[in-house]
Amino acid sequence: MQKKTYDIPPQESKEKWFRSHLLGREVELCELYSLHPNDLDLLMAETAEIRSDIDGKEKNIGKYRTAGYFLELARIIEKRQLSDI
Repeated sequence: MQKKTYDIPPQESKEKWFRSHLLGREVELCELYSLHPNDLDLLMAETAEIRSDIDGKEKNIGKYRTAGYFLELARIIEKRQLSDI
C-alpha cells in the first residue's frame, strides 16, 4: 500500500507539540501527517481522554485546548487516509 502524502499547511508547520505518554515523546503538530496509523490511534485515544476530563480542564486549560486541536486534526487525517484506501 502506497501512502499518499499531503502538503502541510503553513499554520501547522509552526512549533506546536503535545507530550504523549503513550508514545513516550513529544509529537509536533506537523508530524501527525506522517505518523503510523497505530501511533495516530494511540494519540487520538490519549487526547480524547484528556478532552473528556472536564475537571482537568480547569487545572490545565492549555493542555486541554492543545489536546483538542491534536485530536481534531488527527481525526481529519485519519478520515482522509481511510478515504484514500
